[in-house]
Amino acid sequence: YGSGGWQERRRYRRRAQRGQVCARLLGRSVVALALDIGETRIGIAVSSRDGRVAMPVKVLPAAEVTGMAKSFRYLVEDYEPDILVSGRPLTMSGEPGPQAERVAAVASKIADELSLPLEFEDERLSSAEAKRILREQGLNEKQMRGKVDMIAASLFLQSWLDRQNQEG
Repeated sequence: YGSGGWQERRRYRRRAQRGQVCARLLGRSVVALALDIGETRIGIAVSSRDGRVAMPVKVLPAAEVTGMAKSFRYLVEDYEPDILVSGRPLTMSGEPGPQAERVAAVASKIADELSLPLEFEDERLSSAEAKRILREQGLNEKQMRGKVDMIAASLFLQSWLDRQNQEG
């Protein structure tokens, strides 16, 4: 964003929300914040500043994220994301799953609150893959509970980043 600071960032976000700006076309990197939205917990991941690597960050209670609690607001301020990427729960046949409508509504509300553009990424098998990774690290089910959602968010965010980098 150069040295334009928050005002330039805000102008860019408004244009991005209206579909007028593609960060890749402008040669800018994008910091993406990913949310794996569940009924009780939300896994959070973020991309590196260069927009190439997804990193798991934290799992917060869903009420803290949807209620814009300080814990979530501080996290957003720390990472300064340009876009919100939410997992889209699809069935194995690629159809929207039973939770898809609820997740889309929650993600839209959060994106509106943060004034960020919103994109969705297929999250099929991300939780199963996250559990496999954690199991390989020697964690049991109880130890995994607080980590699966943020690992799953980082997995589907990495897929989204890879696709963005191929298109750009």
